[in-house]
Amino acid sequence: MHDIIGSVVIYRNGLTQVQETVASFLSTQMNVRLYVVDNSPDDRAREICKDGRVTYIFNGKNLGFGAAHNIALRASMGNTAYHVVLNPDVYFSGGVLEALLEFARGHPNVGLLMPKILNPDGSIQYLCKKLPTPSDLILRRFLPRRLKPLVHKRMARYELRDRDYTKTFSVPALSGCFMMINTAALSQVGLFDERYFMYLEDVDLCRRIGESFETIYYPEVAVYHHYAKGSYRNIRLMMHHVVSALLYFQKWGWHPEEGRLDTHQESTETVGRGG
Repeated sequence: MHDIIGSVVIYRNGLTQVQETVASFLSTQMNVRLYVVDNSPDDRAREICKDGRVTYIFNGKNLGFGAAHNIALRASMGNTAYHVVLNPDVYFSGGVLEALLEFARGHPNVGLLMPKILNPDGSIQYLCKKLPTPSDLILRRFLPRRLKPLVHKRMARYELRDRDYTKTFSVPALSGCFMMINTAALSQVGLFDERYFMYLEDVDLCRRIGESFETIYYPEVAVYHHYAKGSYRNIRLMMHHVVSALLYFQKWGWHPEEGRLDTHQESTETVGRGG
């Protein structure tokens, strides 16, 4: 059994950045394995996956985010209690995985765990969110910049900016850029829904896990995330975002107010009762 297994899905990413992510994950004395799942049209990334703890999987086509991660998640089942999903634009120092694993092992009711996420300049990324409504996503993605101040308070509530980001708390929707997942939860609720090609598959999985387990923001350790926001600059990615949103609301309902936050207001003390 591995202490932790991780997976990174890449598609035409810069190899220097991917190498930094791989090195971050491997900067531990624990028994780990990392799957680099390559959706790119060529296998140039194979050259940076020579470490014996890394398994390189070349798909030769773009399967999408969730479907590619599921290849590694299926391999994890039965071989580890905790799987880390991380983006190829994330990097961190030694000790992060150890701290997350210690917390997770002490709180078996936690199904999904996300550390503090920082920009490369050290500023915080507000990636703890309520479950979205259609209007949340429309306003956040399509409202012109000059009109953003009109919905600032609403977006702040959606990103839970009223919560203390220095404290551990339960969150309905955590980011897929870095999430440690209890594989017992995956066994119960299933893997990523592969109908989402890209975007909102992390919210969907977090929501399913959150129905039976805690989904926790844990800021005692931090990782750095370049956070490209590709769908804001690329029309093809924007269309993937729109299609995923339609799939999400078709699945969960177009008026998902009930349960968006009320069951995730627990304090750190409540989280600790499961350990």
